[in-house]
Amino acid sequence: MISRRSLALTLGMAALAGPALAASGRGSVLKMLDPDNDGTVDLAEAKKAAADLFAKLDPDHDGTLDVRELRGRLTAKELAMADPDHDGTLTLDEYLAVVEQRFKAADPDNDGTLDAKELKSRAGRALLRLLK
Repeated sequence: MISRRSLALTLGMAALAGPALAASGRGSVLKMLDPDNDGTVDLAEAKKAAADLFAKLDPDHDGTLDVRELRGRLTAKELAMADPDHDGTLTLDEYLAVVEQRFKAADPDNDGTLDAKELKSRAGRALLRLLK
């Protein structure tokens, strides 16, 4: 049987490790999106990540993404709003326009960069769905 002391130590270690593990996960996302390692993501870096993902999500190489290829990154309603020609698909330019809108929404201080805190926000998480 586990002693109270062992249980307390185990729970204490888990409590201390949890935030560290969560921070390392966030750090890896930031590191992935931040090739210049300045600790922030600018719009150009976000668009580069989005363009790379777009290419991976387009298995038929037709230059567009439909709702199936988007794999839940946008809802049907969001896709319709982002689709100016109403053809049910997004071109790379249309996809990058959504990325730019979400980037701006995640940048409340309008400094043109997103730090880890901004990426953790609701708007930041919405942007990240389009980048990874």
